[in-house]
Amino acid sequence: MRTYIGRQEAISAADFAELALGTPVELWLGVEGETDEERAAREDAARGILADDPDLPDDLIRIAAQVIEENPDLFDVIPLSRPARRRAARKGVAA
Repeated sequence: MRTYIGRQEAISAADFAELALGTPVELWLGVEGETDEERAAREDAARGILADDPDLPDDLIRIAAQVIEENPDLFDVIPLSRPARRRAARKGVAA
């Protein structure tokens, strides 16, 4: 099944998020190993986008709520069992 946002095909989850948001996800989340200068430039660009589109945060919340509503299994949590603790044998105690 193919997913399109407008005329663009979303091939991966990152593509879908970028097309839905209209900006690359990395703009908001950053990238591993970015320098302080790169981070400052990224944050400056993000501030500019928010200044131009003050409704963007509300739109993002609506998108996130829709995704959660349509995919409730995203938050299915399976508890993991803890391994049993080993008891240390006491010195000098006969079994």
